[in-house]
Amino acid sequence: MEFAYSEKVNGLRIQVSQFMDRYIYPNQKTYHEQIAASGNLHHHAEIVDELKAIAKKEGLWNLFLPDKEYGAGLTNLEYAPLAEIMGRVGWASEVFNCAAPDTGNMEILAQFGTEEQKRQWLLPLLNGEIRSAFSMTEPEVASSDATNIQLTITREGNEYVLNGRKWWSSGAGRERCTILIVMGKTDPHNPDRHRQQSMVLVPKNTPGVTIVRNLPVMGYMDNESHSEIQFENVRVPVSNLLGEEGSGFAIAQARLGPGRIHHCMRAIGGAQYALELMCQRAASRVAFGKPLAEQGMVQDWIATSYLEIEQARLLTLKAAWMIDTLGKKAAQNEIAMIKIAAPQMMTNVVNRAIQLFGAAGVSDDYPLAAMWAHGRTLHIVDGPDEVHKRSLARALVKQLGK
Repeated sequence: MEFAYSEKVNGLRIQVSQFMDRYIYPNQKTYHEQIAASGNLHHHAEIVDELKAIAKKEGLWNLFLPDKEYGAGLTNLEYAPLAEIMGRVGWASEVFNCAAPDTGNMEILAQFGTEEQKRQWLLPLLNGEIRSAFSMTEPEVASSDATNIQLTITREGNEYVLNGRKWWSSGAGRERCTILIVMGKTDPHNPDRHRQQSMVLVPKNTPGVTIVRNLPVMGYMDNESHSEIQFENVRVPVSNLLGEEGSGFAIAQARLGPGRIHHCMRAIGGAQYALELMCQRAASRVAFGKPLAEQGMVQDWIATSYLEIEQARLLTLKAAWMIDTLGKKAAQNEIAMIKIAAPQMMTNVVNRAIQLFGAAGVSDDYPLAAMWAHGRTLHIVDGPDEVHKRSLARALVKQLGK
């Protein structure tokens, strides 16, 4: 296994880091001020468009997409360190058109979409003109088992009719969200529970689509929005089917493999940023007669945090390398492991940073409290820890329990 960054990747790392230094970090206050001034929590901050134009001009655009026709043609291993750098600030990824859930949606549109679907939806997404949402999770069932979903997709002539309710459709409340990728059941009686589901493209302004509410996360109503959506006799053309009928579960799995690499690397970037803030705080504050950095407990926090970050980073790079070289199926155990390890690492590191900052750590004067809330959600996003542990344990027993 070779994790060394190539000359091309090192060049991009330098470019993205310099971009962050010049444009992202200095504009963090501006971003939040513009949203607050608008009076609309889901307002698209003007600074984002200003910086997107610069990023596009500098060639730092659609770096996540391995398809050379539409993206930068980077492998998962090549993109991973770039995702880490972007992940240091929550809204930075959008500036490079590398923000979830659009990244996963663009990947499956590029892989499974028809030429017309690509023209109508993929190209505007690639250009950063619109945003999208992915509607799979439901409030009435245990969605950690995606075969439980209940939203119905019934064919009537040349149309599909959707009925049901989704929630945690991240991004659906955003002003520029135009298209929803919705997973539901087209064949609920199929004996193969993994062939009952399909995905369809639903424009957000379709009659019968109602944003019921946007859910807070740990008390935060963030700009991204996490919507509960009612679908009531929503009609879309049959041509809006993504892939084939019955392929919804398989498409979801295809979407989640690289997406978990992205999530984990962004978490590592956030944790690294928290560690740097922790070190700066420890070096600048004095308590009980000496700098915090000389307190044994603080030294333990800093050293342990660095160890955990490095371990998670190496494991995630290994998983990315395995997907690239051996395929997603061969990397199943590694993907499960990073999805368990990275959220745990992030919440641990950010929690220590909050403790070191004291009262300031739980305030909004610093990003730590919001970072912790996001890190905590990662224990659930894209499958809860327990599902990944279950999958990993089963694989290990099968392999080692002979």
